[in-house]
Amino acid sequence: MSPEAEALTPDEALAAIDGEDIRMVKALSAAYDKMTRQISRVIVGQKRVIEQVLVAVFCRGHGLLVGVPGLAKTLLVSTIARVLHLSFKRIQFTPDLMPSDITGTDVLEEDRTTGRRVFRFVRGPLFANMILADEINRTPPKTQAALLEAMQERMVTVGEEDYRLPDPFFVLATQNPIEQEGTYPLPEAQLDRFMFMVTVDYPSADEEIEIMKMVAGSYEAELEIALTGEEIVKLQQIVRRVPAAEHVFQYARDLARATRPHTPEAPGFVNELVQWGAGPRASIYMMLAAKARAILHGRYHATTEDVREMALPVLRHRVITTFNAEAAGIKADQVVERLLAEVRPRVEEPVAAAR
Repeated sequence: MSPEAEALTPDEALAAIDGEDIRMVKALSAAYDKMTRQISRVIVGQKRVIEQVLVAVFCRGHGLLVGVPGLAKTLLVSTIARVLHLSFKRIQFTPDLMPSDITGTDVLEEDRTTGRRVFRFVRGPLFANMILADEINRTPPKTQAALLEAMQERMVTVGEEDYRLPDPFFVLATQNPIEQEGTYPLPEAQLDRFMFMVTVDYPSADEEIEIMKMVAGSYEAELEIALTGEEIVKLQQIVRRVPAAEHVFQYARDLARATRPHTPEAPGFVNELVQWGAGPRASIYMMLAAKARAILHGRYHATTEDVREMALPVLRHRVITTFNAEAAGIKADQVVERLLAEVRPRVEEPVAAAR
């Protein structure tokens, strides 16, 4: 098959999914428009951040939000939980936080009528649909590990009992990139558990004026529910069924492999600037994110442009730069952006319009 024949046309993509899925994709695209409108009543700007967080939600993934204090990271997460009608818990991570403080613990109770003593499990704040792990790098590794185990297994173990977490279940953690004294940075292997690392940047000058007027005034947003937890679970299943042409998979693979130094696929600058590259989880997440982004924008198949748009939040925390790169002030973002400029898809696609 020629490379051109590998590309899916919109009609072929439409034929690849059934009628119920088509209805749900249309509903999600409409809901996405509604969600962004509702969230914009509370959060000014940050459109790319909102898109990346919602993509992680519909991919059944978790996100790490990195930004200086005061950029409304906590407000963003709580607003998304309200718009999606999900139960929400905020956990402030501190140096004295223990694993049982977040997972829950067994307590000994006495039955007053019989005098019999029994253990009863008291659930911790992890038992909610959306968890905000505020300043995750402020808590010791033991508590970080308990959270990351819950993220991966979607259950907690206390004693000899396993307790399932609610479905859907998402963790959106925040991290302050400025002050690192007295913190416990997440090891690279644990960072890899997060689908995205989302950078929350300063607002523009006009956006800052709008924020000032909104917060310093009497404005109070009224939010409407866009989706329910049950609908989100169905949409998560549909995301995995979204078709993509072979060259889209190849592009995601090529990007991930190009990050690995001293391999045939790595460009010369990667050997100099990168110590460790991204593993296979990166290419998997890029494809899942591309599929979710496609249906959020009302399209029935993923494209290389979707992969390209999702590559930076997937790769930035999986590309470990060398000492020489750090000394020169070169960050992982710059390496990934250079890769996106050099590694091109095998089939160039026209920009797809939403249906």
